[in-house]
Amino acid sequence: MRHNLVFLFLLVLFWGMAQKTSTNQVDHALFKAKIDQLSRIKGNSLGDSLIYIGKSFLGIPYVEKTLELGQTESLVINLRGLDCTTYVENTLALGLLLQEGQNDFNSFALNLKTIRYRNGKIAGYPSRLHYFTEWIRDNQKKGLIRDITGELGGISHNKPINFMGTHRNLYPFLKSDENFERILEMEAKVAQEPFCYLPQDQISKQEQNIQSGDIIALATAIKGLDVTHTGFAIRMPTGRIHLLHASSSGSVQITKEPLEVYLKKIKNNIGIMVARPIF
Repeated sequence: MRHNLVFLFLLVLFWGMAQKTSTNQVDHALFKAKIDQLSRIKGNSLGDSLIYIGKSFLGIPYVEKTLELGQTESLVINLRGLDCTTYVENTLALGLLLQEGQNDFNSFALNLKTIRYRNGKIAGYPSRLHYFTEWIRDNQKKGLIRDITGELGGISHNKPINFMGTHRNLYPFLKSDENFERILEMEAKVAQEPFCYLPQDQISKQEQNIQSGDIIALATAIKGLDVTHTGFAIRMPTGRIHLLHASSSGSVQITKEPLEVYLKKIKNNIGIMVARPIF
């Protein structure tokens, strides 16, 4: 039933997909090569399949602000360089594509749009899911993921979410007064709902309940921000959970240390949110 609902949701979105897509022929070629590679997936679970897909990006360079292109918002598809969020989005879009037995670029683009934008619709820059707490909530409503942080013993956290509004100069699209006002409205709505996070000192107790393929979002104490980084949980042969992510240190990689140890080195980290793909 869930698969049917997701299919119908995507079908409706397909007919409204008139917005510009920003990509190039290199990305089309990379997509075809990746689909050929991923056709050999034989994962025992969705999580295993997502890890297989995620590892296919190992070594791809980390590139900041890959979505900040042009004068108006467009669906950016870039498989040549990834930041932490676009890495997660592209991996999920490919996973959903293969789950539905598809292999064409247009369906992949539709999946990416569904995941990246509020209600799966592009309506200018503010319609992009800029804050990861809202990204999780919106994709949970779509039936693509489930926030399991509370089930792991997470605690509720209230804080103003207004980093974009208080750092307007960092975002080129916010030179537009219209975009800026709409972002302020969005931030006010996001801040109305507290988010749940698993404190850093509780992760070791819950590590056995985190699965490979779960989405890990790093909660922060930085004023105005909810999350600073994201990636996938991956259980290593040692039995410990590590982080598979697009690292700002250079490329898509797996942390050398277990997640619990890795987080202790990150300034202002207070814990994690955990979302499980369910499509």
